[in-house]
Amino acid sequence: MPVAACFRSRLVAREPLYGAWSVIPSALSVRLLAAAGLDYVVIDLQHGGAVEADLPAMTSAIRLAGATPVARVRHAHTADIGRALDLGCEGVIVPNIDSAAQARQAAGAVRYPPAGHRSAGGVLAATEPFCLVMAESADAVAALDATLAVDGVDGLYVGPKDLSLSLGCEADPDDPVQNVALQRIWAACAAAGKPVGVHAADGSTARRYREAGCTLITTADDAGAITRHTAAQLGLARA
Repeated sequence: MPVAACFRSRLVAREPLYGAWSVIPSALSVRLLAAAGLDYVVIDLQHGGAVEADLPAMTSAIRLAGATPVARVRHAHTADIGRALDLGCEGVIVPNIDSAAQARQAAGAVRYPPAGHRSAGGVLAATEPFCLVMAESADAVAALDATLAVDGVDGLYVGPKDLSLSLGCEADPDDPVQNVALQRIWAACAAAGKPVGVHAADGSTARRYREAGCTLITTADDAGAITRHTAAQLGLARA
């Protein structure tokens, strides 16, 4: 079975999948991430340095290393989503989805007519891309049930930092306000039978999220890995 087809089936089946986040626009760096044994690598087009022209090389490098390339697009725009999929990404994570109507727009941009409104013609396009919408605001949490019921929304992805900013609390799963929102999200996804992903700062937090029922777990990011490792080694050298 092709890697992409296997990944999508595992995602929908809610098997645990582990990945990394890339903000460095380099085919070499994403291949190194993928080669560590990850299931997926997310190319961050919203806040990272990559642009559309970087996608063919980066997605190919991820795939060659045995992982699945995913894009976090800039917003729920039909052209943004379509280009990411046409240039080699197997699925998208769509930010700033606060309502079922916005989720419907995002899901429609992933699918061809009559199910959606995506334009055909991408030479690197996957046959069965997936759509994950982000829950990163108080409005998104309030609209969870309606959003998860939208046809074409394959699952949810939580952005803990932006969620904490919206809720006015700390980006910490132990913060009482954040914790209530996270528990609401985990429960809603479980009830809908859809996978939930989350951005974890480290492996121990990732394990905690997995135990809470998350199945798409980002355990590392390239910029953070470089910074933390360099600081740690510098500290040892100066000790």
